Amino acid sequence: MNPDTGITTRPCADACGTMPACAPLAVPYVPFQQERSQKYDQINALANGTIFPGLNLPFHLKAEAAGLADSHSTQLQALLFVVAELGMYLDTHQDDAEAFRLFQQYTEMARDAKKRYEEMHGPLTQLSAGQNKTYRWLDDPWPWEFKKEGD
Repeated sequence: MNPDTGITTRPCADACGTMPACAPLAVPYVPFQQERSQKYDQINALANGTIFPGLNLPFHLKAEAAGLADSHSTQLQALLFVVAELGMYLDTHQDDAEAFRLFQQYTEMARDAKKRYEEMHGPLTQLSAGQNKTYRWLDDPWPWEFKKEGD
């Protein structure tokens, strides 16, 4: 620390998950993703609000990944969340080949999960409500009326 200014000269560490000592008071600090940084799996990404542990600053209302329901809708939501996160990352890191491969992989997984979900529970959007022989948008149950098996 410089005794004249009170500012530390240590470099900022990426992926520490806390406000670095090098961020002066009243000056915003916005962490950014490094290429080839660690990534959460899709359920932990959904629970933490980011796929990147280095961007996981502490929030007080964070859900615990273990507390999320193990359902088709949660699995689909987690996959779609990771696709959105990787898409935003690729907006600023379009040359990151590893992230693009992950984006393609998760996009395919999300397509498959959406197809399986709709086959089992009905359409998620009106775009897919007319893909069968009848219009199925108003069929029960609605996603928020989901009941666990055995109920």
